[in-house]
Amino acid sequence: MLDLDQCLEKLYQGQLLSEPVIEQLCFKLKELLIKDSNIVHISSPITLVGDIHGQFYDLLEIFKIGGYPPDTNYLFLGDYVDRGYHSVETISLLIVLKLKYPSRVTLIRGNHESRQITTNYGFYTECATKYGQESKVWKLFTDLFDFLVLAAVVDDTLFCVHGGLSPNVQTIDSILVIDRFREIPHDGPMADLVWSDPDIELLNFRISSRGAGYQFGVNVVNRFLQLNGFERIYRAHQLCNEGYQVFWKGKVNTVWSAPNYCYRCGNKASILEIFDRLSSDPKGFRFNVFDASPDSEKEFIQLENGDGEFSYGEDGGEGWPAVPENRLMKKAPYVEYFM
Repeated sequence: MLDLDQCLEKLYQGQLLSEPVIEQLCFKLKELLIKDSNIVHISSPITLVGDIHGQFYDLLEIFKIGGYPPDTNYLFLGDYVDRGYHSVETISLLIVLKLKYPSRVTLIRGNHESRQITTNYGFYTECATKYGQESKVWKLFTDLFDFLVLAAVVDDTLFCVHGGLSPNVQTIDSILVIDRFREIPHDGPMADLVWSDPDIELLNFRISSRGAGYQFGVNVVNRFLQLNGFERIYRAHQLCNEGYQVFWKGKVNTVWSAPNYCYRCGNKASILEIFDRLSSDPKGFRFNVFDASPDSEKEFIQLENGDGEFSYGEDGGEGWPAVPENRLMKKAPYVEYFM
């Protein structure tokens, strides 16, 4: 019998779940997600979270700042894995929270929820390191990713997606007919939703320098908002030094939730708190900006050991050695930030 409370207790302490438990969790969540449309409709109040990228202790910091589920409703905008040292713990915790509080937690798909990308950017290696080369854990997770929804609409007026818009998507009806239960393709509307970016210098579409998706301008945004009766677009996908970025007077907004990205960028992060429609706040939302969790130094133990292994204290608590900044700069892995 699957005990979600026990799973939560272990995960909040940073402990790994066993492979049989992960298999059960993924099966249960697929049963739940298969019932969802490609776009889910949710109501405020809700807190939006951008890219996390395996920075588990910063995810816990988000809950400390914004409130733990189910007291706070959360919409996660994708890119849960890769780059950070604790992608397994991060995605495991989000799966358990979704199963325990299905109406309070929403997970949409990012471009890193993909077999091809996770093979190259860390998640595959992390699964093999933590569970063994013969384990099925990476396959269990990546098969689950095929079931994640592609977008969400808050209060019928706010369109939320990981990446951005597509020349193949004029209205959200075009999203509803996509076959999402598969690997993210190299091109087409499904790829564009998770890969595209706004560009303030553009009016229309241009092929993206990322190698997938498009860059899109203000004319594209205005047309999409008008045709669908939306007020704003919220998305993640792009590193923001201040934790968020506002385009075209708030018509498009980027939320970035991985502080000190890749353990060396020095950026801030944010969550976006959208208040109840009856709220007295004139804006109706706020970007809650935060810095990296002090506990993130625990993730640098891998660098300190120099052997690629994760080392934990007996109680998972105090006594974590800090890594000198100059060592971090030298040993933090090279990454292509634009991916």
